[in-house]
Amino acid sequence: MTQGAAKRALITGITGQDGSYLAEFLLEKGYEVFGLVRRSSTEKFERISHIKDRLELIQADLTDQVSMIEALGDIRPHEVYNLAAQSFVPTSWKQPILTGEVTALGVTRILEAIRVVDKSIRFYQASSSEMYGHVRETPQTENTPFYPRSPYGVAKIYGHWITINYRESYDLYACSGILFNHESPRRGLEFVTRKVTDAVARIKLGLQDELRLGNLDAKRDWGFAGDYVQAMWLMLQQDEPDDYVISSEVTHTVREMCEAAFSRVDLDWSQYVKVDPKFYRPAEVHLLLGDCSKARKQLGWSPAHTFTQLIHMMVDADLKRVKSEMLSNVT
Repeated sequence: MTQGAAKRALITGITGQDGSYLAEFLLEKGYEVFGLVRRSSTEKFERISHIKDRLELIQADLTDQVSMIEALGDIRPHEVYNLAAQSFVPTSWKQPILTGEVTALGVTRILEAIRVVDKSIRFYQASSSEMYGHVRETPQTENTPFYPRSPYGVAKIYGHWITINYRESYDLYACSGILFNHESPRRGLEFVTRKVTDAVARIKLGLQDELRLGNLDAKRDWGFAGDYVQAMWLMLQQDEPDDYVISSEVTHTVREMCEAAFSRVDLDWSQYVKVDPKFYRPAEVHLLLGDCSKARKQLGWSPAHTFTQLIHMMVDADLKRVKSEMLSNVT
């Protein structure tokens, strides 16, 4: 790279929650940011609409090897962040083949493209705490054995290990971040945290009477997505590639999340939340709790937001959005 030239980064999944926060972060760092998007008759750019004019979007697909090679050849990025996946766990039971094609084999296609085009490209793979599944030890570290409980978790393990394999086989700078649950106001409405905060806003404003959920005792390690994308970047700035757990190191139940969300608007969650067996998973993951001491020590990373701050942020954002929708419907 010539002196003074901006670094170029390619983000797959740039229209998603993590992709949008990472794009913002890299733009602030002075990067040229490219986003990989699939060809679609309907374009969904809500999460990046405020920065879209500062991005360059490239059409390619993780299921198509040639398009990946051409994209890397055209962009010649210094860093690639693979955040694209079929990432909604319940859908992975309904579409296990698609989940494998994108979430697992898609990683191989990117790594192959890097190997063919430019082996100096630094690569980040978004691994997941869902790989731990039926956990073998608590808390979970980089060395905890995996025991996935969904097709999504299985696919993520493939992506994780193929990243390690290419690092060791071809001397690529390839890292995996094993991220525990990370949420934000940009989280999709199908995810439980956002389902709760959206329902809280609607119940508070008289648009909804109840909230139906599955296992209230499931425990998760929840953090803020905006904090976690900084760890992704830090991984690619080290002298040597390695894998890191990124987590809040605190666990909460879905019930506790409901309490925090409803209390933000002075409501008693127990008056509105109903357990519905149809929302239980075929194979449940009961407890996820990450130990990110390696990231704290080697990357100098730590989460900046607490669980309560996160949930309150999400409730506030959904209240603002739903009020705005109500006003627009009136006018």
